[in-house]
Amino acid sequence: MIVWLRRPLLLPQRQLYRLYSTQPSPESSFQSLPPEWEDELPALSDFTQLPHKDFGKNQLIETNEEFKRALRRILRQFPAITYAFAYGSGVFPQSDGSTSRVTHSPHPNPPEAILNWQKGGGKMIDFIIATRFSQHFHSLNLSRHRDHYSFLGSFGSAVVSHVQDAYGAGAYFNPYVTVDGTMIKYAVVSFDTLHRDLSNWDTLYLAGRLHKPVKILFEEPNIRVANQRNLLSAVRCALLLLPPTFTEKELYSTVTGLSYQGDPRMDYGSENPKKIDNIVTHQIRNFRILYHDLIRSLPNISYVDQQTIRRPDWMDDTKMDLKLCQDMGAQPRGNMVRRLPKSFREKVYFLYQRKFGIPGREFQEMLEASKDEDAKGGLKKPVGGDFDRRIAGEKDLPEMVAKAVNQTVKWPSTVQSIKGILTAGPIRGWQYLQEKRAKGKEKQS
Repeated sequence: MIVWLRRPLLLPQRQLYRLYSTQPSPESSFQSLPPEWEDELPALSDFTQLPHKDFGKNQLIETNEEFKRALRRILRQFPAITYAFAYGSGVFPQSDGSTSRVTHSPHPNPPEAILNWQKGGGKMIDFIIATRFSQHFHSLNLSRHRDHYSFLGSFGSAVVSHVQDAYGAGAYFNPYVTVDGTMIKYAVVSFDTLHRDLSNWDTLYLAGRLHKPVKILFEEPNIRVANQRNLLSAVRCALLLLPPTFTEKELYSTVTGLSYQGDPRMDYGSENPKKIDNIVTHQIRNFRILYHDLIRSLPNISYVDQQTIRRPDWMDDTKMDLKLCQDMGAQPRGNMVRRLPKSFREKVYFLYQRKFGIPGREFQEMLEASKDEDAKGGLKKPVGGDFDRRIAGEKDLPEMVAKAVNQTVKWPSTVQSIKGILTAGPIRGWQYLQEKRAKGKEKQS
């Protein structure tokens, strides 16, 4: 049962500081991470109930105002939107525009702001739209935009919403749709599915898209909090995969690559094999905006060159690739294992259950004890237990974490890709697949 609170419950400041081995860095660009934020689980009714007035503003990546307005005009054609963002290479470039091979725009008659932002070449713009009630959304949307749907639309909103929620990652895609003179692809997801994936990493299909810079166009306070946890979880997971020292680009490439592990599009040549490197290289400043405060909030990771990050303009230096280091001790790494999203953490636990040969009943008792610790006082336990520390001391931890990522991503992504043929229709689905494969081959040549 969800209890709606007027204000978040706050522990005394000194008591909270004792729960953590460090405080948020005074060099942080804004104090958006008060020490109690990650352990609070209120259901918020408005943005005034956020842990801090600037909480989560790192998620609000800037574009120019005209482009943002053009994207919002597109979304106003759709009903019942709770949360929405635009993402992908049509929004944030993944290559040098001066060397682009695009010779024509897919947009029939786009606003000038979109042409200017995409520098004339033009790419289809991708959206994720979250709604409280999927069937209600599709009922209204079918009456307005029946041509957006494949033959499935003929069966009505109940069938469409069932296909959306019951198979794959819970998304329903309509590609190659023209709205306001602009070619777009949009996915409809339920609010609960989005919130759950951000919080638990059930599939990483939606959470993984938000690991990268996106343009948030419609906001919701509970999603902002859940996504802040999602971003911090991405950093923790990446740290478990990385060596003691690494660079910014290695960190952001590891974060970006999480949702591509096990994705059939990568395995079968439907994605550019250099996609991850392109995303990070051309969006390094936005990655810094997205993750810098989160990095500074963790006690076990630091920049090697502290002087550089004190410069007010350091984020704008896109040629620079700063080094970072992390504490590889069993205790801090055990804490990170303990703080992984619930569904994903249990996959890591199960892998080590098999490795250690722990009997099923003993293992279930351990998991139940862990759940009890989560529920105490409404707070998560801030430190890892004996099992977490044992896992953290294993040399194969990076391989096991990578395997858990693969298990999380592979099946939902595979089913979602197959489902896309139905939701897009055979012709548009095949067209989309062929275009993806052609782009992948072009980048390899």
